Amino acid sequence: QVQLVESGGGLVQAGGSLRLSCAASGSIAGINAMGWYRQAPGKQRELVASITDSGYTNYADSKKGRFTISRDNAKNTVYLQMNSLKPEDTAIYYCTYSDYRQYWGQGTQVTVSS
Repeated sequence: QVQLVESGGGLVQAGGSLRLSCAASGSIAGINAMGWYRQAPGKQRELVASITDSGYTNYADSKKGRFTISRDNAKNTVYLQMNSLKPEDTAIYYCTYSDYRQYWGQGTQVTVSS
């Protein structure tokens, strides 16, 4: 089992920034990927960004430039730096870990006010 604990969500004004963190613990494999998805009310969950243990990153096209994913392998922690936030970025953000399994965090709320 892998446990994921997210932090860093909250309320921010449009144009502001937030940094999400997600710490993984448990039976973590050497080769893995971690990432962030989000789900807005009434919408499907969508990929924001992901990063492998070797540092390869993948972003949803609409997130490139404003969002940056990074990780600290020594801490088994992934980060999502979100800049120039817009009201449409309001969603629950979920951390995910995957190797031959996939695990999800409980989600953290990000609310961007106009």
